[in-house]
Amino acid sequence: MDTVRYGIIGIGKMGSLHCLRFKSKLIKHGILTAVCDISPERREWADKTIPKVKFFENHIELLESGLVDAVIVATPHYLHPEIGKAALARGIHTLIEKPAGVYTSAVRELNEFAATKKDLVFGIMYNQRTNPLYRYAKELIDSGRLGEMKRINWIVTDWYRPQAYYDQGGWRGTWVGEGGGALINQCPHQLDLFQWLGGMPSKVVGYAKVGVKRNINVENDVTAYFEYENGASGVFITSTHDFPGTNRLEIDGDKGKLVIENNRLEFTELAVGETEFNAVNKKFMPKIPVKKKIVKRVTKLGLLMQLVYGQHTAILRGFTSAILNGTPLLAPGQDGIRGLTISNAIHLSSWTGKPVVLPIDEKLFEEELAKRIEEEKEFNKKKV
Repeated sequence: MDTVRYGIIGIGKMGSLHCLRFKSKLIKHGILTAVCDISPERREWADKTIPKVKFFENHIELLESGLVDAVIVATPHYLHPEIGKAALARGIHTLIEKPAGVYTSAVRELNEFAATKKDLVFGIMYNQRTNPLYRYAKELIDSGRLGEMKRINWIVTDWYRPQAYYDQGGWRGTWVGEGGGALINQCPHQLDLFQWLGGMPSKVVGYAKVGVKRNINVENDVTAYFEYENGASGVFITSTHDFPGTNRLEIDGDKGKLVIENNRLEFTELAVGETEFNAVNKKFMPKIPVKKKIVKRVTKLGLLMQLVYGQHTAILRGFTSAILNGTPLLAPGQDGIRGLTISNAIHLSSWTGKPVVLPIDEKLFEEELAKRIEEEKEFNKKKV
């Protein structure tokens, strides 16, 4: 096989963009042969935009059509694990959109099933891992130049969403439709990068405020505190009602500090680690000598190139290469449970008013989520 035949399940906002990537021939050695959606409007769009691509109203029919070698699952969040398993069960390489699901038990089942299909490629669309600044940060951390992590803080409040955004679809801003708000919709990439760079925390304390200045049933203002096995700490802050907002990641290590903000990375590397310096220092208010300061920027042209050839396109190209050549994935599907675990832990801590020690109590999380879905159906202003 020298060409991968793709199917896209769900051709709404994100799925339709994937269609256009194939139509523009951005995916080397990949062609789009089938799509699926339950909406008549999306069928009309497909007939006009990609008329040579076979349209299905049922994902099972697409999976059993014999027209695809791989699928992209771009449906609502709850369906990702179910459809992912259905595709893998039929011997089809599977790439799921973020998030991997709404709750970790379903994603765990997907991961376990995928592990039994060793001849199939299973990936997740964590396209932010292709960003050169985060990749360089990962390189610095893995090389040991940053030293043992002390603290990781991320303020990402530049997700401004007005009421009109939530009003455009009845499922938006609801527990039954999305399974959450900012954590499950806007922030899966950042939560993935948070653990990709900083590792998984051991304890989470979360405060997730629901419907701040918006008629929605889910969280749109979040502050979370993390503790790690080595004694490090972390803070994650996000919202969708601040403007203009901030996007600043800081990681402090024993040997230096990383800051990523405004498409710019700054790494301050110490001449000697703080622990070693402190052990011999005799001065009252010293400064540790700096060995090197590295600054990397992404230019406007670089941002444009990322949008066209990086991000989703790069993940799709890498996924195709993994199928054809066995190239390791930048974002294996099994990684999807990690960021979702953090998201679930923040929710659960906020709901119960207690710290959550990982691994989370998956049954309790699902019970608490079910309560909110039921309350939403009966009492809340915004109904589905």
